[in-house]
Amino acid sequence: MSFRRISRSLLLPALFFSSLAFGKGNDPDEFVDIKSVDKTILIDLRYASSNNVAQRPLYPVGTPALVRASVAKRLAIAQEYLRKKGYGLKIWDAYRPQAAQEQLWRTTHNRSFIADPKEGRGSMHIRGAAVDATLVDAEGHDVPMPTDFDSFTPAAFLEYNGRDPIVRANLKLLQKAMAHGGFYGLRTEWWHFCAPDWHLFTPVPDLKVATQ
Repeated sequence: MSFRRISRSLLLPALFFSSLAFGKGNDPDEFVDIKSVDKTILIDLRYASSNNVAQRPLYPVGTPALVRASVAKRLAIAQEYLRKKGYGLKIWDAYRPQAAQEQLWRTTHNRSFIADPKEGRGSMHIRGAAVDATLVDAEGHDVPMPTDFDSFTPAAFLEYNGRDPIVRANLKLLQKAMAHGGFYGLRTEWWHFCAPDWHLFTPVPDLKVATQ
């Protein structure tokens, strides 16, 4: 891929993620940076790098992990649950602009894993009501999980059918923590968790925020 093509692929999401501030969490509907609610939650936005199914960045470098304020508070509850057990959360994705969703759809064309942006209610990420998350130990190191992020195979299903007891225990702990925060999962992606009131939030295709 040429530099010109790479630059154009980053331009649209860069415009989406530009120059407007976001709230401090007093209004449950406003968008907040997850780090502003709990600094101990690790952030590794895969779509801000090439380490994802598209194999190229879909977000500008420095993009913050944003969700609705009430969703961030749920994450803080889940993080506290894990902290007491010597673990923590790492967030792979949070709010996702429409442009990135469209690029993912063009890459995969698989409704089992990626919502078609032109059909139905669209991705819950566009509403700021969902996160993609994994588990880390007390030192912030990744622990064994069923698959890596964006592994769109049956091995990534919510119900683990493998034989590794460590992986099974780690996934169960993550699911318990997220359920403690009020989230529920997605059948085809063990890493995806959504707030139960997601339908109350309006899709925001082009939220504008300042990159870090």
